[in-house]
Amino acid sequence: MALFNFRKTPAAQAPADDALLPAFLKGFSIEVMPRTAEKVPDFRAILPAGTRVYIAHLDGTPIADMVATAKRLHADGFPVMPHFPARIIPDRATLADWIARYRGEADVRQALLLGGGVNTPAGEYHSSMQLLETGLFGDFDRLHVAGHPEGNRDIDPDGSDRVVMQALQWKQRFADTSDAKMAIATQFCFEAAPIIDWVDQLTAAGITIPVHIGIAGPAKLQTLIKFAVACGVGASMRVLQKRAMDVTKLLLPYEPMDVLADLAAHKAANPGFGIEAVHFFPLGGIATNAQWVTTHGGASGQPANAGDAP
Repeated sequence: MALFNFRKTPAAQAPADDALLPAFLKGFSIEVMPRTAEKVPDFRAILPAGTRVYIAHLDGTPIADMVATAKRLHADGFPVMPHFPARIIPDRATLADWIARYRGEADVRQALLLGGGVNTPAGEYHSSMQLLETGLFGDFDRLHVAGHPEGNRDIDPDGSDRVVMQALQWKQRFADTSDAKMAIATQFCFEAAPIIDWVDQLTAAGITIPVHIGIAGPAKLQTLIKFAVACGVGASMRVLQKRAMDVTKLLLPYEPMDVLADLAAHKAANPGFGIEAVHFFPLGGIATNAQWVTTHGGASGQPANAGDAP
């Protein structure tokens, strides 16, 4: 399966069944950072009402910037889900302070808990399970955890998924006793087959937490390869490598049509399939990603203030 459809006309880019993709994109979410959010004049002009917006917390980002971004998005009517990366949180007092600031200033009631991208923990936490065990998220409405459809060499250096699966089974047990709604928000992938296999493996292992599948938004090939290498994307990266060898396509825009159309078709044929929503990583820009969803998502992609859209 190809990564993106490179034909230029909108008609040629449409999936076989025009109704499937909008249905699959309903309730999609998108990720921002404080510095990228600053470049968007009005999120209501580009995102549908009620779109969940994750705020990525990179090491070194001041918590004040994170909270200010959450406050702005909340004021615009968007549910906000900030990242809580365990390895950059030095202690319980800091974690409690972050939660209090998010709750008090931006009414944040959702969180993505993850290990984080740094190798050496800043303090006592190194995993999302430890964050869950603190009990500090007990009154949150929704808690998401990370997933890796193509494995994670930092967690399983031998290339297996043994430790990752054990962690997800622990999180399933937590979900079974928690009042919060939970989901697995995944790393982005570029091919449907590995995603489908992974979700089926979760089901076979008794993991029924819904999956919010990570998808890289429209971007230049060079940008996608850079992020894919940095994030440890696995086997599906061969799709990018194959495209990189075709000089006739290097300057064309890249769009996630094929992977989404295949997943949408699979979900339509298998309604019980574990993917609940799409989560976009806007690697080519927030506005570019949002416009792509508006163009291809039908009613699911129409901005809250459609008349104000650029």
